[in-house]
This record gives sequence, C-alpha cells and structure tokens, in this order.
Amino acid sequence: MTVQFGLFGVNLFTGAGAAGARHIAVLAEELGLESLWAVDRIVLPSGYETGYPYDESGKVMGGQEEFDVADPLVWLTFAAAVTVRIKLATGVAIPPLRNPVVLAKQVASLDALSAGRVLLGVGIGWLEEEYQAVGVPWSDRGRRLDDYVEALRALWRDTRATVHNGHVDFDNAISLPHPTGGSVPVVVSGNTPRAARRAARLGDGFFPAAKTPAELAPLLEILRTESQAAGGDPDAIEITVSYAGEPAALDPAADGFQNAFDDLSELSERFEKLGVARVLLPALPEHALRAVAEGLADRFGPA
Repeated sequence: MTVQFGLFGVNLFTGAGAAGARHIAVLAEELGLESLWAVDRIVLPSGYETGYPYDESGKVMGGQEEFDVADPLVWLTFAAAVTVRIKLATGVAIPPLRNPVVLAKQVASLDALSAGRVLLGVGIGWLEEEYQAVGVPWSDRGRRLDDYVEALRALWRDTRATVHNGHVDFDNAISLPHPTGGSVPVVVSGNTPRAARRAARLGDGFFPAAKTPAELAPLLEILRTESQAAGGDPDAIEITVSYAGEPAALDPAADGFQNAFDDLSELSERFEKLGVARVLLPALPEHALRAVAEGLADRFGPA
C-alpha cells in the first residue's frame, strides 16, 4: 500500500466562500489528491477558557476568534457538485453536538449524491463552552458519541431501524436513501489511549493527532491489541495523520522549501512503514499546493 495525500481544513477562511470552495475542491482533484477534509466548528464562544490541546498556546488559530468556518457537511455537498472522484471527509465532525437521526440522513444523502465518496470523521471535540452553547452536556460526551455511532449505522443499514441505548431511543425508523455502499466509513479521531480503544471498537479508521511516528506507534499498539481482543482485524482500520509542520515553509518561494518538502516526504515514508494510509496536507495557496502535490506524486506515485 502506498500512502496517499489529502487536504485538511478546506472549509476555513476564504475556503468558506463559494469561489474559494470551488477553487480548492477542483484544484485538489486536478492535482490528484485523494481526499478533502472539512473541519467542524458550530460556534467559538468568545473568551473561551477550555485549553486547545493541539497547540502550546492553548488557543485555536493562535488565539484568533473571528474567522469563517463553513459547516462541513454543507461544504462537502458543495464540493461534491464540482468534483467527480475525490473523497469527501469530515475532519472531524462532532456528533454529540447534533441530533443523530438528522445527522444520519444528512450523511447518507451526501454519500448517495456523491456516489459513495464520504468518510465520516468523528470525535468528541475539545471545547466545553461550545457544548454549553449548543445545550449538550459535556460530561457524557464519550458515551454519547458511542451511542450516536450505533444509531447512525443502524439507520444506514436497516430499512426499519430500531435503537435503544443510553442516548438514542427509536423504533422502526425509516431513513432513506441509504449510503451507496450500505454504510459510510467512520473514522474515529483523538490522541489518547481512550480514543485508540474507541477506534478499535467502533472505527473503520483512526485519525490521531500524532505529529511523529514516535507519538503514533504506542497508539497503534493499543489499537491493534484492543481490536484483536474484540475479535476484529486491526489491519482493516485505516490510519490517517495530518502533517504538523509549518505550512509557510512549504511555499516554493521560501528559502527553506526544499528542506521542508524533504522533511514532509521522509516523515510520510516513516508513517507509511507504520501502516498509515493517508497524510493530510494543509490548505496551501495554489502555487505552493501545486509544487508540493507534484513533488509528492513524483516521489510516491499518483493517487
């Protein structure tokens, strides 16, 4: 298996508008990238105190509070209409903040309209104030996610779905159309042992925020052990990681471009040896994305 490359954060900033969304979706497909990943942010309460776990500052976007983020499912539907091949992924949606029956309908509809190109990345999120704004309890978010995934899959699979668990309660619910392939792959995110165990139990894929192979390896060991203990096949769980280097360095106009590109390539090769299927690139300006994508295609082969 050769590692493939996707594009992350496509629905942010100028990508949230019609012209930017069309441009980035069409360009990514033209360049042979494998997937588009749209982030999820319903609201960012001003002055939030919850620490953002993926930056030393504890703040998302370096503390910037006001920036455009298009709804990921709406954005991916727009992208589906202007592309034909590229996969359409949430990176990641936060199901506990949504009604699972409505979410099942939205995701299945997008999958049917896009001829089976959807990947549903899911997570519990990190922002307690966002849960408060939506009116959802923060304390049971993990159990809520588990129960919602059960409901999603039942509604995608069964013509008359019945689910009774701690957070979902319905009988003989008909939700059509079903996804093109009978279901939608669920990619579980998170960078903790608990997330790895959840991916082993529930996931068709795992998307940890590991920056290096050394950070990833112990999570994959937990994933494999838990999957085997549950009678699953750990090799069937697709692994996705996101490149964590400085995006500005991947500009061919930058002095250190070649070193940054070599670092990206070598890091991707090391991830590939661990079984990673996909490395996500930042949403770069067109000239930079062209240079990076073409260089990666030369080194790893076309998608």
